[in-house]
Amino acid sequence: MSEYKSDLLRLLEERGHIHQITDVEALDALAAKEVVTAYVGFDPTAPSLHIGNLASIMLLRRVQQAGHRPIVIMGGGTAKVGDPSGKDETRQMLTDEKLASNIASIRSSFEKILRFDESETGALLINNDDWLSQLGYIELLRDVGKHFTINRMLTFDSVKLRLDREQPLTFLEFNYMILQAYDFLKLSRDHGCKLQLGGSDQWGNIVNGIELTRRIDGKEVYGVTGPLVTRADGQKMGKSVSGAIWLNEEQLPAYDFWQYWRNTDDRDVGKFLRLFTDVPLDEVARLEALEGAEINDAKVLLANEVTAMVRGEEAARAAEATARETFAGSGAGEDLPTLAVGDEGMRIGAALTEIGFTASNGEAKRKIAEGAVKLEETVVSDPGLLVLPAPGETLKLSLGKKKHGLITR
Repeated sequence: MSEYKSDLLRLLEERGHIHQITDVEALDALAAKEVVTAYVGFDPTAPSLHIGNLASIMLLRRVQQAGHRPIVIMGGGTAKVGDPSGKDETRQMLTDEKLASNIASIRSSFEKILRFDESETGALLINNDDWLSQLGYIELLRDVGKHFTINRMLTFDSVKLRLDREQPLTFLEFNYMILQAYDFLKLSRDHGCKLQLGGSDQWGNIVNGIELTRRIDGKEVYGVTGPLVTRADGQKMGKSVSGAIWLNEEQLPAYDFWQYWRNTDDRDVGKFLRLFTDVPLDEVARLEALEGAEINDAKVLLANEVTAMVRGEEAARAAEATARETFAGSGAGEDLPTLAVGDEGMRIGAALTEIGFTASNGEAKRKIAEGAVKLEETVVSDPGLLVLPAPGETLKLSLGKKKHGLITR
């Protein structure tokens, strides 16, 4: 492990957040002697971020924990262009009203994870549309565009991969890296920001901003990227069989969020405790060494810690209680997904799809044929079974050992 002078880089390395750093010695020396302002950009293309974004949010949390100042940049301006990184097609254009609504919705996640106040290390949340929409086109071309060569831009993965696959890359998207680089220059000027952080796929964009700031203002700024977080099965973080694991309650109930972490692969427990919680490192080492049924205690702790940070202590307690009650077979907790079927009732195959356990009625029929579906702990064999609770009655619907929901009238 490296001998860093600064608490910032030491903390980032200890918790597994470092993939690349642009100028290690200079950044380490700077962070050891003064409060560094650092930012991460997020695209408000949906009303919630998902856990694929959580590693980047944790970078900002570590910045604040190490005594520095985090800035959250909401890409209200750059989202109008679209980041081509990792994409095979052009993003859908969003209206100003939709972007503003998404930003307002997303803000609540950051307010739970970061401290926003007037202190020297209090977090800021800023929309880059505030300056990008004010830029004149000729001004941008003359003052910023002249520092970018097409030759260089064609070498970046975000562009090269699209062209290699013969997928269209619009001129609009081609400008994205110029606008993102300008963000770093603007934040350096207005807030003394000297560090940009992000996922490993943002390396090229970060380097562009560093070079632009040096060329135009003669100032040295820095970049740190975190590793691409994958699960032991090779899948990217952020998705499950049933869809994205959203940070906001409106997009995903707390129980489902908690259950995702509770179902972590044994091999990922230590890594996720380091990256996504504040559990002390010596305790993480003890927990990840557990074997057999004992590793489940570490998974419950992981689920509780992440859910408490993202959703609040009460949500974590309720989710754990629901899981305990459900898996103990003593009944159904209050925090499970619920489906109201009305006075007409609903066929069980349709109910499985409607509640989100299966992607289609065809899949529901297959699961029933496999004997994987239970209603009130009784295995269901008829896909045409009508589920009709009595008035005021609640029925427990289960798919396999991990998916449970409530059916009401």
